[in-house]
Parts: sequence; C-alpha cells; structure tokens
Amino acid sequence: MKINFTLIILFVFFVVSCNKKDKSSQAPPPQNIKVYQISTETVPIYKDFVGQVYGEKDIPIRARVDGYLENVHFKEGSLIKKGQILYTIDSKPFQEAVVAQQSMVSQAETILAQAQNDLKMLKPLAEMNAISKREMDIAQSKKDAAASSLKAAKAGLKLAEIDLGYSKIYAPIDGIIGKTLAREGEYVGRAPNPVILNTISKIKSIRVQFFLSEAEYLRFMDKVLHTDRLKELKKQNNLELILTDGTVHKYKGHIDFIDRNIDPTTGTILMQASFPNPDRLIRPGQFTHVRAMVGRKEDAILIPQQTVREVQGQNFVYVVDESDMIENRHINILTTYKDFFIVKDGLKSGERIVLENIQKLRSKMSVIPEVSQYQSKVDNNINN
Repeated sequence: MKINFTLIILFVFFVVSCNKKDKSSQAPPPQNIKVYQISTETVPIYKDFVGQVYGEKDIPIRARVDGYLENVHFKEGSLIKKGQILYTIDSKPFQEAVVAQQSMVSQAETILAQAQNDLKMLKPLAEMNAISKREMDIAQSKKDAAASSLKAAKAGLKLAEIDLGYSKIYAPIDGIIGKTLAREGEYVGRAPNPVILNTISKIKSIRVQFFLSEAEYLRFMDKVLHTDRLKELKKQNNLELILTDGTVHKYKGHIDFIDRNIDPTTGTILMQASFPNPDRLIRPGQFTHVRAMVGRKEDAILIPQQTVREVQGQNFVYVVDESDMIENRHINILTTYKDFFIVKDGLKSGERIVLENIQKLRSKMSVIPEVSQYQSKVDNNINN
C-alpha cells in the first residue's frame, strides 16, 4: 500500500515537471520597440583645425634704459588703461645726466655768444681793411663751430631728457596686463635680467592662428570663394571656435589673414581668424579648434548616435528586417553631425534601426516595431 502511494506521488511530480518544462521552452511574446526609419539628406561637412589664441594686440612692455626697478604700480592680471604708469626705474642717474647736459648747453651758449661778439667787432674793421681776410674767416669759423657745439649740446640734453622719461614706463594701450617678470630691486634693461617686463593684451576680440595643409587650403578656398578671396572671407562670419572643454564659443568669426606662402618645411600655410570676445573669456595662449565648413555631402545617411554600439573598435546597429526580426549589422561611420552619425556604408535609406533599449536585444529576436521620430538634442556642427 505504501509502495502504491509513493508511485502516485512520483507520477504527479513527473507530470507537473513536464508541464513546467513545456511552458519554459515557449518563446516570449514579441515586445514593442521604437525604431528609427533611415532617410537621406544634404548636410554640411565641417573640419576642425588646431589653433592658438592671440590678443587683438599683444604689446610687450620693455625697459628702454638700464637701472634698478623701484616700483611696480599695477595689480598683475588686472585691466590697464592707456597712459597708466606701470613701472619706475631709479631715475637719479638720468637726472644727473640731464643736469650735466644742461651745463654743457650753458657752456656752449656762452662760447657762441663770445664768438658772435668777436665777429661783430671785427666786421667794421674788415670793411675798413684794417684786418686781413684770414682773421675775419677765423672769427667766422669760431662762430660757426660754437653754433654747432651748442646744437650738439642741446641734442645731448634732449637725449638725456628722453632717457629720464624712459625711467617711467606707461601702458601703451588699454588691455589686460600679465605677470611681471621683474620685481622691485632688480636690475632691468640688460641681460640676463628681463628686457621684456610684461605684456598687455587687448582681448575684446581675439586672433586665432592655425595651419592648413596645401591640399586642405586648396579645397577650403575653392569651396568658399571664387573672387577676391580675403575681402570676401572677411565678410563671412562662418567660423566657429571650439574650446578645450568641447563647448562652442558663442561668437562666430572670419578669416582676416592668409600668409603669402606655403612653408616648404611643413607643407602648410598659416591662416588667421578673428572672433569677438566681449566677455574676455578667451585668453592669449589658449589652444582651440577652428571649425570651418569644407563641403557638403549629398544623400547622406544619418542615424542617431545613441543607436550605435561599439564592440572592439567596430560599430554595430540593430536593424529590424522586413520580417520584424532583429539583425546585428556592422556599419562604417564617416563623421558626425550634431548628435547623428553620417554612415559611410552598411545601411541604406528606408531601413529601420532600433532606437532605444538596445542593451536588451539580441539577433533573431522577433519584435513589434514602432516607427518614431528623433529630435536632435544638440546644436553642434560636424566634428571631423
């Protein structure tokens, strides 16, 4: 009796297990997924060029006379006004030089006055033939020499006064001043101490210098202009400035200088662009990227960047085929546009790719696709 009861229990357990196995072996029902239907459009192609920032004006402050630095009259890194005093160099030697030159001027004036008087006294005698012509010529020569000596003495005084003026150094422009390269008490104006004491930069607008290869230069110029190149470029504020943190400077710029020649050692040509900088955010010395349109791509296939998976350096998307089955597709990417990728090959117009939740999908999975629109969330341009 016990054996029969045990057999019944085993039979029931076997039936239940089989039912569970049958249920677990059944495929899950297809899930609804959002898909993006590929279309083509014409998009601009941009390229980034590494550039370095310079001020609209970068004026080095130099010591034009030698001497000990007495005072620094500004706060480093502050805004400076044109004509503001920046440095004073010990002026005592230059004041003494001025006094010495004044004395030489006075001496020369005295000698000239004496020579003029002598000449004045001899003229009546010469008219009466009371003295020889030679004596008259000597007196005239002394007067002329004294006049020349006075002129030289006055020039020496002027130079001494100029040197005295150079002992005070003033700002030549409005701008931002940097860190001083000399402190009070240092002997400046001659190596090894710095001749350039500081630099003032005017940065309400900035210059960015960058280089193009010869081929890039030809393509760039061909796309942008066909007439007066530099004149036309200055009218076109079509360049963007990309900062090191990836943000885009809110003011666009234009080309204002193209060098006269290709550098034969590098095969590149120097170009310069100007950008407004009213907030003084951009500072000289920064490295940036200048973004310029170098062409347009017709019938470009764009897909949202979020649809792409990168596996071991390869790019893949999930394509939903005509049977609503998932296919893992390898693609090649040309570049980016806003938050889209421009696909070089691997996809064609009209195909559908999975837009969301791609981590939960696998190949050969059956799905119920729902075509959805994708709105770009950024306002960038192409970053090549």
